Amino acid sequence: MNKKEIVVFFSKTIFYFIIIIILLYLYSYSHTGGVHFIYDEF
Repeated sequence: MNKKEIVVFFSKTIFYFIIIIILLYLYSYSHTGGVHFIYDEF
């Protein structure tokens, strides 16, 4: 892998990690009165 491919890989990894964190934050924010566990319905 050259340097450009490594930079693209880490950029995509960080981007998707931020998206996951934002989704988890929005999920917990919308369920402020409930349990803060994703799989509480199961």
